[in-house]
Amino acid sequence: MKEIDDLNLPEDVKYTKDHEWANAEGDTVTIGINDYAQDQLGEIVFVELPEVGDTFSAEDEFGSVESVKAVSELYMPISGEIVAVNENLEDAPELVNEDCYQGGWIIKVKSSDNSEINELMDKAAYLEMLKG
Repeated sequence: MKEIDDLNLPEDVKYTKDHEWANAEGDTVTIGINDYAQDQLGEIVFVELPEVGDTFSAEDEFGSVESVKAVSELYMPISGEIVAVNENLEDAPELVNEDCYQGGWIIKVKSSDNSEINELMDKAAYLEMLKG
């Protein structure tokens, strides 16, 4: 397992207490699990995805990630409607381990409240939570 200082935590995304990340581009937000989460889970073997068109509120469970070690629920960082799912994960869930921010993103959401993204943690706050 990686040391906290070795984690890949980009500055341009927001983080949740449940180890998801969110990157807003306009009112579309790309969401996945971050490097800490994929590192802790180990080899990911299955990702349960929601359906395009499903709507969720912030903190709702929207799917799960199964690894050789455990099953971990996925929680919405923001409220909105699913506009895309990463279908590549159905046949290649290991993409989350290989690059959790680019090829291993999980869903894209049309935000119903753009201000919610500002309630998430930046990299510094997330690191403090991990160290705390």
